[in-house]
Amino acid sequence: MSIVNQALQNNSDETIIDNRATEIARLQERILACRLCQQHSYIPVAHPIVSGRASDHILVIGQAPGHRSIAKDIPFSGPGGRILQKWLEQAGFPPGYLHEHCYLSSLTRCDPGKTARGNGDRKPSPPEIALCRPYLEAEIRIIQPKVVLLVGTMAIEAYYGKGRLEDSIGTFDERDGMIFLPLPHPSGVSRWLNDPDHQQLLHQALRLLAGWRVRDAL
Repeated sequence: MSIVNQALQNNSDETIIDNRATEIARLQERILACRLCQQHSYIPVAHPIVSGRASDHILVIGQAPGHRSIAKDIPFSGPGGRILQKWLEQAGFPPGYLHEHCYLSSLTRCDPGKTARGNGDRKPSPPEIALCRPYLEAEIRIIQPKVVLLVGTMAIEAYYGKGRLEDSIGTFDERDGMIFLPLPHPSGVSRWLNDPDHQQLLHQALRLLAGWRVRDAL
């Protein structure tokens, strides 16, 4: 490629990046201003959060932010985020990569709150997820990540349909030029991860991610 053509290509790439950054900034403003779940009485007070850049190559989709994340206005701020970061490090990524270089998203953007008994986090309902889904699809369209990490059963089922974790962890799916990689919920008290066979499936998933890190310069 000639110097002139290379310069034109560089200018074109920079324009695309600038346009995507503008688009994602506008989308994030809309998400932060959203009060749909509050208006539909699913939660008492809406407090959506966002985190990420248009240039991020990995998009992480979780279930919903928890109370720690809402308090800090940063997704994956609790124990699950720390474990997920450790998994990334096992795949060869540096410390801090999760929050510094991954676009962090979820099926819903507000904390669904506690269960009716108050003894755990409530899972977002299908109608709540449906209200947030256009935001998630817009993020994927704008960012065009190389890898999408589906973290936890609900995120996996949103793209794979109902099924057993054993049948999805350690596998991947390529869609529209993106790789979707299922991961189990990152919990220190996960009964699923207590099984040695399930641990091997997680390690297989992380080996796949490690390979893409090198191949695609993630």
